[in-house]
Amino acid sequence: MKILIADDEMIMLKIIELRLKKDGHEVIVTSNGQEAVEQIKLHDPDMIIADIMMPFTSGLEIVSLVKKGSLHRKVPIIILSSMGQENVVLEAFNLGADDYITKPFSPNELSMRVKRLAPAAKLLSKTNENFS
Repeated sequence: MKILIADDEMIMLKIIELRLKKDGHEVIVTSNGQEAVEQIKLHDPDMIIADIMMPFTSGLEIVSLVKKGSLHRKVPIIILSSMGQENVVLEAFNLGADDYITKPFSPNELSMRVKRLAPAAKLLSKTNENFS
C-alpha cells in the first residue's frame, strides 16, 4: 500500500516512515501541507497520515480537500497530532478523517490502525482502477 505522510517534525516523519516501511508499505514523505497536496495529486496514495499543524496547508485542510473530492479520490486519512482537545478531534472527524491519534503515540498502535483501515484503502483503489 502507498501511504503519504505529512508532518513538519523531521524526527516524527522518520519514525513513521521506518515503521511503515518495516510493515511493507511504500511511503511518500512530505514536510508541509502544500507539498502534501502536490504529492497527493502526483502519487495518488492509498492512505494519508497527516499532522494538523503544518506550514502552508493544515492537516484539517487536507482532510477537507480529499473528502470533498477536489483531490484524486477519497482515501482513508489518519490525523496524527499533539492537539488532543475534544473540539479539534471532533472537527477532524466532522471533516471526514477516518482516525485520529494523539502524539506521543506508539508506532505499534499506528501500525495496527493502518492495518485496520487497509481494507477500505484497497477497496477504493480497486474501484478507482475500474473507472480509469
